Amino acid sequence: AGRRSRARTEHGRTTGARRPRGTLTKLHLAATVQAAAPHQRARGRSGPGLVLRRDDLRQANREGREGNLVLFVVDASGSMAARQRMSAVKGAVLSLLLDAYQRRDKVGLVTFRGAAADVALPPTSSVDAAASRLESLPTGGRTPLAAGLLRAHDVLRVERLRDPARRALLVVVTDGRATGGPEPVALAGRAARLFAADGVASVVVDCESGPVRLGLAGQLAGDLGGTAVTLDELRADSIAGLVKDVQGRSRRAA
Repeated sequence: AGRRSRARTEHGRTTGARRPRGTLTKLHLAATVQAAAPHQRARGRSGPGLVLRRDDLRQANREGREGNLVLFVVDASGSMAARQRMSAVKGAVLSLLLDAYQRRDKVGLVTFRGAAADVALPPTSSVDAAASRLESLPTGGRTPLAAGLLRAHDVLRVERLRDPARRALLVVVTDGRATGGPEPVALAGRAARLFAADGVASVVVDCESGPVRLGLAGQLAGDLGGTAVTLDELRADSIAGLVKDVQGRSRRAA
């Protein structure tokens, strides 16, 4: 059980009733009685008690809280480190990691720099492990944004097989400037649209600064089907608002 997103669970408060699909696991007594009551005369009831049929049975809907998987995809390339923004990025991600830990989320970390992307931290419940990996994060080199997104997509695919009920939130920390290979920005856009097709909720933390701004992080957020916030706007408690997107997507999918 987690503390972040509302979800149908086996434990929690009763929120309603429905016809059971498959095995009845938790009887909603009042709804069952209400379904059976109008048919008592037709069923020949002559004494105390109700005459019940299988169609009268109602399953109780319960709503609890579940944890999410918050996967961070962090740009560790020279385009970030050269502007000495990496310390600010680390501080923002660490604050989000702490929030994730308090809400019993699993957290994972993918970094990309040079020519490849690495899973710096497989999804875990240990915020200490995530913090230590982030603190010693190497920086520099080109910006293989598409590689980072594709590696994150693989991580989420595996985790979805392991725990289908756990919802994912993708947090991409980048300025959106992809380099290396032919058409790197277009390639990153195609990789981002894989998440949109899967219905993964996402947010891009835009780290672009300076007088000339290309707006590539906002474009990336559009390809992901998510939202973009600036690094300066990010606060420790802001992830709670971001996860509303997770809840909204899950309800629409249901």
